Amino acid sequence: MSNPEPSVDVVDLTLVIPAFNEELRLVPTLERLHAHLSARPMSYEILVVDDGSRDKTREVVEAAAARIPNIVLVCQQPNQGKGAAVRRGMLAARGRIRVMWDADCSMPPEELPRLLAPIGTGSAEIAIGSRYAEGAKTVKQPRYRVIWSRLCNKVIQRWLVPRVLDTQCGFKAFTSGAALNLFGSATIDGWAFDLEILALARRRGFAIEEVGVAWKDDGNSRVNPFTDFWKVIREALTIRRNLDRGLYGST
Repeated sequence: MSNPEPSVDVVDLTLVIPAFNEELRLVPTLERLHAHLSARPMSYEILVVDDGSRDKTREVVEAAAARIPNIVLVCQQPNQGKGAAVRRGMLAARGRIRVMWDADCSMPPEELPRLLAPIGTGSAEIAIGSRYAEGAKTVKQPRYRVIWSRLCNKVIQRWLVPRVLDTQCGFKAFTSGAALNLFGSATIDGWAFDLEILALARRRGFAIEEVGVAWKDDGNSRVNPFTDFWKVIREALTIRRNLDRGLYGST
């Protein structure tokens, strides 16, 4: 598919970080990303979307931006959900490539070139970081999270996104054209937003490549394997109905 580029203030790369009550985890992540990106020959921005945080997330990002270049803060009120935050960031980004990046930095920045490689070579318009594809190296993932992830994936592959081993890893890269096309149509604000994006990408013919990456579990993860499983299933059913009813327009 064609990938129209934004016409003004373009940078090579945007990292979009959704943040809700992340005052403790964000600064180390921003410092690690800056250290990695500033050593590479590319222009970039790190775009943090504060999703109605009730702690000092906004203040710590503003303080970090005063000493770390290329940090952009976008705020939305009230809290709307991770999907809404990522969508806001992807549509506000200036990067030719736009990467969804979790605040806990569970994928090391050193894995970024590996994630971006399929887009750089032109073999894909969307690259998905995967904990289960060939070459993946996962450290400290609790058994319950593996079971939760695999169970969700079996349902998702059957209903929405066949042939993708890991739809839930929080690191995904898009060309600007793919990001504008897909996030401009997205409607899911909660946990299953990336399922909606991938399902739309499949329907619209975007080339997707899954990339095995190093990934370390964050012991402070907010995923609840019991309640969140049913949230994902409910939202997946909504996406399936929306697709069947043609609510996303021409796909």
